[in-house]
Amino acid sequence: MILQFFGAAQSVTGSMHLVEANGHRVLLDCGMVQGKRQDARRLNSKFPFDVKTIDAVVLSHAHLDHTGKLPVLVKNGFDNGVFSTSATRDLCSAMLRDSALLQESDRRFVNKLNAEKGLPAILPLYTLQDATKALRLFRTLECMRPLEILPGITLTFRDAGHILGSASVALEIAEGHKEKKVTTLAFTGDLGRKGAAVVRDPDIISRADVLITESTYGGRYHGPMRDAKEKLAKIVRETADKGGLLIIPAFAVGRTQDVVYHLHELMEAKLIPSLPVYVDSPLATNITEIFRQHPECYDEETEQLLLQDGGKDPFGFDMLKYTRSTEDSKRLNNLKKPAIIISASGMCEGGRVLHHLRRNIGDPNTTLLFVGYQAENTLGRKLLQGDKIVHILGEEHEVRARVKEIDAYSAHADEGELLDFIGQIPSTPARVFVVHGEMQAAEAMAAALMRSGISNVIIPASGERFQI
Repeated sequence: MILQFFGAAQSVTGSMHLVEANGHRVLLDCGMVQGKRQDARRLNSKFPFDVKTIDAVVLSHAHLDHTGKLPVLVKNGFDNGVFSTSATRDLCSAMLRDSALLQESDRRFVNKLNAEKGLPAILPLYTLQDATKALRLFRTLECMRPLEILPGITLTFRDAGHILGSASVALEIAEGHKEKKVTTLAFTGDLGRKGAAVVRDPDIISRADVLITESTYGGRYHGPMRDAKEKLAKIVRETADKGGLLIIPAFAVGRTQDVVYHLHELMEAKLIPSLPVYVDSPLATNITEIFRQHPECYDEETEQLLLQDGGKDPFGFDMLKYTRSTEDSKRLNNLKKPAIIISASGMCEGGRVLHHLRRNIGDPNTTLLFVGYQAENTLGRKLLQGDKIVHILGEEHEVRARVKEIDAYSAHADEGELLDFIGQIPSTPARVFVVHGEMQAAEAMAAALMRSGISNVIIPASGERFQI
């Protein structure tokens, strides 16, 4: 077996790992690189291998940094099976098509500017047609249902607790002619936390001879999950007392639904005032409907809520409104305050949240609350690290709004939670590869794993190849 790492290697985004065994090639994730736009476009437009030699793609979950390059793979000639859970497939249906439409919109805008400057026109990475073609290749598989996806390669998904439908991956690989040697390669995907809202806790991996683990929060520890709701309540009350606007940039998948769920609980318990809440993201609105269609992914607390009073909607309540049209979004410019707006993108790199920031970032009564990871070079990271002057939609703005963070909402396990998860694997993995983390985080995670007794821990570089 050969492993080669092409994305999220000594970085966070663009997850993509190649497994070669029994004459077959399997791609674990096919993610889009996010960050500096010119670099991201260059990396996302091509592959460092022959696409037509890939026999299968296995997706851990639906976030674009794990799936967003799949239509480019198809556009370049891939025509084999894409394996995921059914919830991941449904989320990808919304997210990949939305990504294609956004690229087309961006293309028109950029090409208008390029024409004025005498620069060449650009093309989108992929079209709606490419995204739709990719969706036709999906084959869904539920957790704990082993399936031989290629001769001698058996796939099993387990709940990863990260977002709806997220899974850790186990590939049982039988190699050899007379006496088959079975090696289990396990991949955490993005691992969630115990006690998260809505989705079930991560399932322990039963065997991992070789492990690929994420390390997003290596060297860092989150606050207890129970603190998230209490901190949210405090920030809502403080903002309401100021008569201000609470803006929450949130990922359309997972974080939006978690925050809505907790606001529902807090208002029902009268722990916060009944403020109007707006989810201003067409994608998040569509994604929430997909959440409603997959109760099999819910944890016990959410299941109990559904059983009460004839089945309450965990993602809907009297003060909550979902906006779809541009006109609905523009009406929020004249909103009576206090109020809460939840809007994508979660890293403030695009979407409607930029328009809300542009209008309100200079208001000291406004609170900007981050509830998710902010990658390097994103506007969200700049705001969170305290930059006083930022550029939003090409304009310079002074930051006078309060900037807050609740890291307990993170959908990623922290260092201690990752160590606990890996420590519960019945037999210690012979080799561990640390990916999906900025270098400092990956190094901290690798050091912690070695202190825990795992001797062979590697942080692979992009393109690095290993014989197992």
